[in-house]
Amino acid sequence: MLMPKRVKWRKQMRGRMRGKALRGAELLNGDYGLQALEPGYVSARQIEAARRAIVRYMKRRGKVWIRIFPDKPYTKKAAETRMGKGKGNVEYWVAVVRPGRIMFELAGVPEEAALHALNQASFKFGIKTKVVSRTEQVVGEQEE
Repeated sequence: MLMPKRVKWRKQMRGRMRGKALRGAELLNGDYGLQALEPGYVSARQIEAARRAIVRYMKRRGKVWIRIFPDKPYTKKAAETRMGKGKGNVEYWVAVVRPGRIMFELAGVPEEAALHALNQASFKFGIKTKVVSRTEQVVGEQEE
């Protein structure tokens, strides 16, 4: 499971998820990518489940890049606990994902296989996503 080796502070404030992704919104390495369409937290377990779904479908062909990392601790108070007594313990780690963020990239596989693998991965997340390709990105840049 992905998580930071060490952090400066054990617990963090939640913060806001307003606006679009400032960075990480374009394909860097691969030919196909999975792009977030809405903001949300993506847990380390969801990232691992999506990675396994992609790798299983690709059958050791091609290369996968994970472009998000769960570096935010998510705290939760125990069930049936009264209010007060401080903040809850860290339950798991999440990555903050804003709209436009590329979460996974693929290269070295046929288009049909890449689309199917990324579609399988999209079922693992609690946010809406879409599959993007490098050809669409180039066309989009030329139209502007």
